[in-house]
Amino acid sequence: MLFVDYSSAFNTIIPSLLTTKLEDLGLHTSLCDWISNFLTHRPQSVRVGNCASSTLTLSTGAPQGCVLSPLLYSLYTYDCTATSSSTIIVKCADDTVVMGLILDNDERAYLEEIKHLENWCQENNLLLNISKTKELIVDCSKKQERHYQPVRISRTMVERVDSFRYLGVHISQDLSWSLHTNSLAKKARQRLYHLRCLRDFRLPSNVLRNFYTCTIESILMGNITVWFGNSTKQDRQALQRVVCSAERITHTELPDL
Repeated sequence: MLFVDYSSAFNTIIPSLLTTKLEDLGLHTSLCDWISNFLTHRPQSVRVGNCASSTLTLSTGAPQGCVLSPLLYSLYTYDCTATSSSTIIVKCADDTVVMGLILDNDERAYLEEIKHLENWCQENNLLLNISKTKELIVDCSKKQERHYQPVRISRTMVERVDSFRYLGVHISQDLSWSLHTNSLAKKARQRLYHLRCLRDFRLPSNVLRNFYTCTIESILMGNITVWFGNSTKQDRQALQRVVCSAERITHTELPDL
């Protein structure tokens, strides 16, 4: 798996190219023109205190913080698709993963897919951040350890890692979830300190319970459908101990994980 990172992805959208793609997708010309008008000739300045910079006019990219920007980016990259039956490209806004199934030590399709992505980025004005792009290999073979070719982008070798945090979930090369659950338990235990402080202020139990739900349970339950079913008994018990600690602090019964 290659976890791809882009440099300022939203800021590199070319409105004219986006308009062409939207028309290819069947959007009405008037809507395409409206979006193009929205993205071009945008005045922008920076204010710090009473000081303001001179105004610049921008005609590239999508405004940061705009609810429309992630959708426009997804439409802009809709044609970035896999070219082989043994590879897939997973996209969530600007978070992209190239996944390849390697059989009989044949890495050609996987490496060619990465090269295809590199070429696509050049054609669509997207800049790959190679220093933050990482490769993770999941080897399910029970045979001796295999040696895989290093991935290079623009002649620069991509770092190979044992685990990677993708969309808030730690993925390990052995596909175990201990690293992820340990991270969740540590973060949740840190929030227990704040829960104790609120208890010492003699806040009512319903307020403490609401605080637990918002700041601790939300951590423990994050993306739970992805990892909980395949986690070990020990990992689940470690997370449940956090819940038990919260029950003692709030003096209320809390739902199990």
